[in-house]
This record gives sequence, structure tokens and C-alpha cells, in this order.
Amino acid sequence: MPNNTIGILSPGDMGHTVGNVLRQNGLRVITCLVGRSNRTHELAQKTGIEDVKTYHELITQADLILSIMVPAQAPAAAQVVADTLQKTDTTITYADCNAIAPQTVRKISSTIEAAGGNFVDASIIGPPPRRPNTTRFYVSGPQLNLVTELNGYGLDIQPLGKEIGLASAIKMCYASLTKGLTALCTELLTAAKILGVSDALKKEFQLSQSALYERMEKGLPGMPTKAKRWIGEMEEIADTFEDVGLTPNILTGAADMYRLVSDTHLADISPEDRDQFPTLTELIATLAEQTTKNS
Repeated sequence: MPNNTIGILSPGDMGHTVGNVLRQNGLRVITCLVGRSNRTHELAQKTGIEDVKTYHELITQADLILSIMVPAQAPAAAQVVADTLQKTDTTITYADCNAIAPQTVRKISSTIEAAGGNFVDASIIGPPPRRPNTTRFYVSGPQLNLVTELNGYGLDIQPLGKEIGLASAIKMCYASLTKGLTALCTELLTAAKILGVSDALKKEFQLSQSALYERMEKGLPGMPTKAKRWIGEMEEIADTFEDVGLTPNILTGAADMYRLVSDTHLADISPEDRDQFPTLTELIATLAEQTTKNS
């Protein structure tokens, strides 16, 4: 396989798990942790991802770089790679796997290609791939075959076509449902708490929407640990929809809900500290209090 060494930017929640899968399937996985948090350092070390000290080392040693990070950081990370690539006598493939709009990914593609790199549009649907058949990587672009080779190394890579933007588009549409619905559920439960009908609404949901309410009980308590990251993702989806002539307001509203959550102490809980997650009742009580404080 041409891609013997994979670079991960950055080995956070999703990235370190992806890197671990690739390592377990026989590939060398490296990263550059300059400017990254202590938690990211710890996650990389825990999974055996090798930290090279400079971006120059990352680019000259990696055959393929997977960018997996907070959406707002994606353009700047690509620019750092491009600037470094222009100073080296090497060629890399850069796959942007972030939750960003098609128009954003096309700008990043231009940045990488202008510096002499190959670019692949990619997106991830599903949780970190700790178990087989739970997570899919969608890829698109003229060079997508440079990433589909990872199908033999523990990842599920799904090609969509030769057009840059297709992989990002499917992520934007999919996440508008999953994370948009999470924001809507959070908002309506908070409103019910403030309006004094929480118990009655819970009983009605259990009668007529039992599967959805069960999803709320299981999924919402862990949401605050991801709320800060999801603000940018909702904004990228809003930009995607506006770009094709649809209203962006549904998803800018979802971004506002994640800002509300981010303003509470619950957003500071680490994803590893599951024993500190609130119950659904505690989460909604905190958000109702924060809303009242802000009004």
C-alpha cells in the first residue's frame, strides 16, 4: 500500500480513535501536537500515535494526512500544512474529514492544491470507530482512490464520486437531522421546564413518542461535552443550506442552543468523565436556570 504512514490532525475524540484503528491494522500513525491541549496529548499517547515535533516532519514523513478537528479550525490547519508543503520537496495527500460546508471544503482544496498537494474531500458519519460497522468515511474528488485504500486497514470508506464537495454535503445533510434534532429536543424540554409542564410533557412523550423520548434520556446528558464543537458545525450546515437557496435559520438556531449549553459548567466536563454527566432532568434544570438568568 502506498499509504504506509498516516498523519492525523488532530488526535482528539474522533481522531485518536481513527488513528488507533489504523495502528491496530498495521499502519504507522503520526501527528504534530504543537499548540494542542494536554488532553489531546494524553489521547495520542494512550493510543500510541507518534508525536513528531514539527509540521515539516509530519509532511515529509506522512503519505496521507487526515484532518479531523473542530470545523472552525479546519481552514487554518490546511493553511499551515500548505505553507509547510511549499517549503518541502515532497507530495502528500490531504483529506479534510471535517464537518464543513461544500463551499468551505472547496476553498481548502484550492489551498492544498496550490501548494502542490493532492486533496480529497471526506466526511465521517457515526461515532468514533471503536466497533466495526458503526462509522463510515465518505470520500469524493478526483484523487479519492488515495483514501479508499484504507478500506483494507479497518476503516469503512464509501466513495461518492469525483466532485469535491459531495462528501461534505452528505455530512451536512445528515448532521442537520441528528444534531439539529438534538438541539430541538434540548430547546423544547427547556421551554417545558420554564413553562411548568415538564412532567405532563414527559408523560405524553412516553405515551405517543416513547422511542424519541428514550433517545432523549440516553443521548442528551452526554451532549454538553460536545456542545462547543457543534456550534461551528451547525453554522457550516446553515451556510450549506443558504448556499443552495434554503433558509439557514433552523440551523443557526441550533447553533444558538449549543451556545447556551456551552455557557454552563456542564460543557467543561470531559467526555472521559461519564460519571459526571448530568441526568436529563439535571441538564434541563441547568439550562432553564441559565435561560432565566440570560433573559
